[in-house]
Parts: sequence; C-alpha cells; structure tokens
Amino acid sequence: MTIKKKHTPDTTVTRNIYDLSQGTENIYETVAMLSKRANQISIEEKKELHKKIDEFSSNIDTMEEMFENREQIEIVRHFELMPKPTLEATEEYLDGDMYYRNPAKDDANMRKLEAEENEALAKKEMN
Repeated sequence: MTIKKKHTPDTTVTRNIYDLSQGTENIYETVAMLSKRANQISIEEKKELHKKIDEFSSNIDTMEEMFENREQIEIVRHFELMPKPTLEATEEYLDGDMYYRNPAKDDANMRKLEAEENEALAKKEMN
C-alpha cells in the first residue's frame, strides 16, 4: 500500500479567508476550484481502493469469507484514516502545488489586449 507523505491534517482546520483568496482574488472562485480538485482526488482514491480490494477478492465467496476477509478490511480501514480530499486540495492550493486557469478571465484579458493593440494601430495610422 502506498502512503502519501504529505503534511495534510486529519481533522478540519480553521483557515484564513485572506490566505485562501490570494491566488484568485475571489473566495468563491477559490472554493469552486478547491471543490473540483477535491472531486478529482476522491475519484483517484476510489479507483485505487477498488483496485486494491479486487486483488484480494475471489470469484466464489461464501458468507464466512465475506465477513472474514482481513486484507480487504485492513485496506478499507487504511483508506478511512486517510485525510479527506477537501483537506488535501486545500493544502495543495496553499502550498502552491495546484495549477489553476479560468478560461473566462483569459478570454476577457485576450479581448482587452486585442482592443489595446487595435487602438495603438489606429493611433499610428492617424499620425
């Protein structure tokens, strides 16, 4: 079993809103970004959990085997003790390990730059 060596806390931590909104200048945009990343982490962990549980499953399970499969129980316990995806996503964001791009802002910036270039060209043509 691979254990991720991160300094992610196991419980909920009170955060400073200013620290969270520094990268995007908008706390709501930050929360949306963190929720998307937490969802990605959750999906990855779920795939890994199912893959590890399937390694120890057998095609013919009796009732006793279903309740006594220690390997599967230990795997599930390990995943239950891991930090929650929201905490991992928040730590990634605060550590600067997360790449984020807002296409709407990028498009607005591109339009602004194009308008400025057009104005500069128009001024040159007039002179």
